[in-house]
Amino acid sequence: MKLIGFQNFAAISLAELNGKAEMLARLDNKYIMPGHLLAQALVSFEKDFDILEIDGKRGFAYSTLYFDDVERRCYYDHHQRKRKRIKVRIRTYVDADLHYLEVKLNDKRSSCLKKRLRLKGPLQELDATCQEFIDACHRETYEAPFNKEMIGALRVQYERYTLVAKDGGERMTIDTAMRFNAGNKLATPRNDIFIVETKSARGNGIADKVFRSLHVQPTKRVSKFCIGMAANGQVLRHNGFIPAMKRLAITSQAKLPAAKSEIFFPMTTEHIPQLNQFAA
Repeated sequence: MKLIGFQNFAAISLAELNGKAEMLARLDNKYIMPGHLLAQALVSFEKDFDILEIDGKRGFAYSTLYFDDVERRCYYDHHQRKRKRIKVRIRTYVDADLHYLEVKLNDKRSSCLKKRLRLKGPLQELDATCQEFIDACHRETYEAPFNKEMIGALRVQYERYTLVAKDGGERMTIDTAMRFNAGNKLATPRNDIFIVETKSARGNGIADKVFRSLHVQPTKRVSKFCIGMAANGQVLRHNGFIPAMKRLAITSQAKLPAAKSEIFFPMTTEHIPQLNQFAA
């Protein structure tokens, strides 16, 4: 279903997108935006950005399983803003049936580094190959071994649109229909709220300037992993993420039956906020 705000963009294929800079080393800004402001911004982006399109689709379902140790050190290192911190996740591109182990770290400039390993299929636990890859990434970045025993902690599902600058130097992702599952609990943001992440070499790209013109500033401490852990009661301290959680207007549902806790909730047009209702 074509949405106001997305259908006017020129399409770019996955091969063309991959032919441009991968942006695996970048500076990110994250914004939590209501639909009416995002609709205004998208009009300005049309001349400078293309949208990823595969087989006629522009919105793609993601399912991500995050890992942490039993003491939740990955979460608390992020909460305490430690420079040397790590996120470990298995990301599934649902439509393409692709699976990657992804490791996110910070370099000496506090720039985000993302390293990933293609997997043969979905995993619920980290096998020896995954553990070796995580350790190698940690040693390369922090010159120290990674000695945490990681277990599945949170599953996040959402629908994503990807914009890439025509000159290849900037990317933007727009996430909607978000669900956060931990154990048998489920938390969801209000359905007219979007998380937008801009990625550019200096953190001051075209999109960031457009957002500033609309008086929209980056939202600090927007981490799906940390927000999902806090919203589902998996950690004791989460004061650093309260502002973002309030802007997302997250609500938590009663416990789900255990059998449903790992199910991927399929995306349909019923779940996607219709931007045309905000465009007036």
